[in-house]
Amino acid sequence: MAETIDPVFDTPLARIEPDDRLVVLARAIQASDPGAETALRDAAVDWARFGEACHGQALYRHRSVFQNASDAPVWSHLALSYFRHSVPADAVRDLVDTPRAAETGLLRAEILLTTPASFVLPRGWQGSADQPDRQASLEYIQVHSAHLDAYRDVMRDYCGPAATKLVREGRFGTFRGMETAAVLYHDPDLKIDWNQIHLCELAPDGFRGFGPEFEAALRADAPDAPDTSGIFAGLDPMRRISRWTFNDPVVEADAALAREGRAG
Repeated sequence: MAETIDPVFDTPLARIEPDDRLVVLARAIQASDPGAETALRDAAVDWARFGEACHGQALYRHRSVFQNASDAPVWSHLALSYFRHSVPADAVRDLVDTPRAAETGLLRAEILLTTPASFVLPRGWQGSADQPDRQASLEYIQVHSAHLDAYRDVMRDYCGPAATKLVREGRFGTFRGMETAAVLYHDPDLKIDWNQIHLCELAPDGFRGFGPEFEAALRADAPDAPDTSGIFAGLDPMRRISRWTFNDPVVEADAALAREGRAG
């Protein structure tokens, strides 16, 4: 784990890189009634049952669509479970393989790794309950296989540093870029795909997308630097934004991630 401290804003941050081997089990879920969400919430809070390998869980409830390139129905929840090095077999059995009640349908389960220089959170992260104007932005992106290396380079060199600045300034809660390492399950009826998920807590009012935010953040640090708008526009041929949603945090039991960053 690498820490970043800005001498001006002086907000200590934790940045988690691929070599740190944080592994995320993500599940897209359709919960059809309030009782199903209660069960999901209780399971997310009880992350200690997975032992020391688990560094927390989170659960997000869909609120609205920001951008959509698919006709597939929108799932109701995304659940994230964080582990060090690998996901234990008992966690996979519990979260993926165990049959669920009819009211809770698993649509997709996958293993995610962090994107270079693009997974950053405040060292004192305790969730976004004290920021009621914020929602969890969840961006599901399909990067074309031929462009994966170039996409990582742009994330590492431009998007990640810009997001880090915005987290440090408090404009974003966290920015967590993650890429799919393996799909464990995909419902045959789910006609949508992605290989990246970006999570960020932000205020949706007036938000126009990350490109303008990142460009402004980089220009503020170096107003005489070359224009970067072409770099962000250059992402469009590399990827397809399958779906981009705003969500309500139901459980954010993931403060241990920031402590891990500090310890590193």
